[in-house]
Amino acid sequence: MNTVTVSPKFQVVIPQAIREELSLKPGEKLRVIRYDNRVELIRIQPIKELRGFLRGMNTTIEREDDRL
Repeated sequence: MNTVTVSPKFQVVIPQAIREELSLKPGEKLRVIRYDNRVELIRIQPIKELRGFLRGMNTTIEREDDRL
């Protein structure tokens, strides 16, 4: 388990092993979310990287009559 320390400026350093596992690069943006009693960092992916991620999704679902 990795441990970090909050600096006097309220900064933390993401441990190298975690940065490498997640392939984090300098300048990447992370969203900070408070969830119950913890802090979560979520990578913000550029919209261009998301292109095609739903390819192959089944779109043959039944729709309600008013949605045809």
